[in-house]
Amino acid sequence: MPRNALFAWEGREFAFEEHGADWYWALGIITIAAVLTAFLFSNILLALVILAGAVTIGLQAAKHKKTHRFAVYDNGVSVDDSMYLYVDMRDFAILEYIDTSLPTALSIKTNHILSPHLLIPIHDYDPEEIYRYISNHLPEGMHEETLLDRITSFLRL
Repeated sequence: MPRNALFAWEGREFAFEEHGADWYWALGIITIAAVLTAFLFSNILLALVILAGAVTIGLQAAKHKKTHRFAVYDNGVSVDDSMYLYVDMRDFAILEYIDTSLPTALSIKTNHILSPHLLIPIHDYDPEEIYRYISNHLPEGMHEETLLDRITSFLRL
């Protein structure tokens, strides 16, 4: 990893929302109903997939989000110990939300299979400074909310 970061900060990738008992009860009831429906239609494989998905959602919801280290270097962007080079990126955007409790975010589309979209909250720096610097290395693109982003937001994960 390069030594001198031009911009470096820490933050949580997503705001952690504490789930109450009602949320877990709703997840359990919906899961049981879906599994029973799959059994009634003699589709045991679907029942197992639904059960595995519900357990995964429950575990993900119970997990506290960790604080990440973000940095912008002259050759790329790092998230914790992972370095993403500008040559492996397609485009970027600075996202500002209507909800002012959410921080401005740096959105980057990459060519990586396992991490095609980086969404980095910007703390402690002026987003315009970061925009000006990264625009020297990457083209700006349209970054809209994906289906996965909407599902995660709806499930409050």
